Amino acid sequence: MKIVTAATAMGNDMNPARIDDAAALIREADGLLVTAGAGMGVDSGLPDFRSDNGFWKTYPALSKAGMRFEAIASPYAFHRDARLAWGFYGHRLKLYRDTIPHAGFGILQAIGARLEHGLFVSTSNVDGHFQKSGIAADRIHEIHGSIHHLQCLDPGCSIAVWDAARFSPEIDEAACRLTNDLPACRYCGGLARPNILMFGDWDWRQIRAKHQAQKLNTWLAGVERLAVIEIGAGIDVPTVRLFSDQHERLIRINPRAPQVFGPRAVGLPLGGLAALEAIGARLLADQFGGHT
Repeated sequence: MKIVTAATAMGNDMNPARIDDAAALIREADGLLVTAGAGMGVDSGLPDFRSDNGFWKTYPALSKAGMRFEAIASPYAFHRDARLAWGFYGHRLKLYRDTIPHAGFGILQAIGARLEHGLFVSTSNVDGHFQKSGIAADRIHEIHGSIHHLQCLDPGCSIAVWDAARFSPEIDEAACRLTNDLPACRYCGGLARPNILMFGDWDWRQIRAKHQAQKLNTWLAGVERLAVIEIGAGIDVPTVRLFSDQHERLIRINPRAPQVFGPRAVGLPLGGLAALEAIGARLLADQFGGHT
């Protein structure tokens, strides 16, 4: 694992004491909760869908039509034009399958391995990259669902959720349209959609996410000295940030919105990978914790 020096990762305008403070919070901890938003994937090369420029650059056909992220990321898009909706989500599914998670995921695992209760992840990301990086599936809570799972579009059908592994979308990227067969519900034969909480979505099947939440709560109950590392969680949909703010030992990594409010919280105005490399350089060099 490559870990650059803290000075290289931080640049010239970052106070190194903040990295020391962040490392100190983790040294005190017996468990690490990683809370992550879309910014976690930027260093892996994933696009930023939270700005029109980033979204439309990736999907020029939607830019030409003047369609914003909130319009295509909606169950109504599947009712209006299923091939367009699956053109968008099918492209994302292929992208997430093909992209390699950045080294920061491994740094988090190395830190967690040195704590008594290890780590647990709570993320709004639907890309499945925490699992892909090697973190156990039973230590991950995907609060908005997963693009790697499907459900029926019909709210009157089964509440079941199933793996999307057998669905291999073929996309006309210029038109943002699915060109092969639409995925079918395995129960009624109707149209299947991603098991993701979308905008204006009252029909998201929560059964999988609820089971994950139960495991998270059980794990939290056994941790006495919790440290939280929040990475790339935005303020537009502040679900992750609000959850993180409930905890005393909070390290917030965000290049644009690093503000924290608790007396022991630390805000780092850095990207996810740069901050994790700097924290890892502090911690992993001295073999902190009870594990080697």
